[in-house]
Amino acid sequence: MISENSRLGADFFRRDAVVIAHELLGKKLVRVFPGGQTKGYRITETEAYCGQEDLACHASKGLTKRTAVMFEPGGLVYVYLIYGQYWMLNFVTGVAGDASAVLIRGLEGFDGPGKLGRELQLDGSFYGENLQTSTRLWLENAPPVPEYHSSPRIGIHYSGEPWSSKPWRFSVQGQ
Repeated sequence: MISENSRLGADFFRRDAVVIAHELLGKKLVRVFPGGQTKGYRITETEAYCGQEDLACHASKGLTKRTAVMFEPGGLVYVYLIYGQYWMLNFVTGVAGDASAVLIRGLEGFDGPGKLGRELQLDGSFYGENLQTSTRLWLENAPPVPEYHSSPRIGIHYSGEPWSSKPWRFSVQGQ
């Protein structure tokens, strides 16, 4: 079993989503699969979604059954299904009521949130999972990534300006 001494604590997630999004680059995502196999993955790409005022954020529609976990304190998992087949992995950030999250878009060897959702065997049971106490999914600290690239988020043109141009997508340089 991988040591939990370096597991990221709740305080890491209870800050600004944009800061967390770039600080997650290079961190290790640990997944314990059914049957006990444990794998670690290096995070290579993220996107920040910053609360109800961010029209690209699901929380911009208010508190719903789907978004309820986003209104909780940071450090929880927010998963949702798109196209009826891909589970998107997000980590709730900020304080209670902030409704912000970071989408994990890439892991080393798995580019694209749909591909990584399949690799991690995500499903709706991860919704609301606490990253500090989970026995099947958590994040571990790793050295900071020295160089990263920021650019506009993908697939959010519906949100209009200035939201569609915010450089809140972060990727490890060369990814």
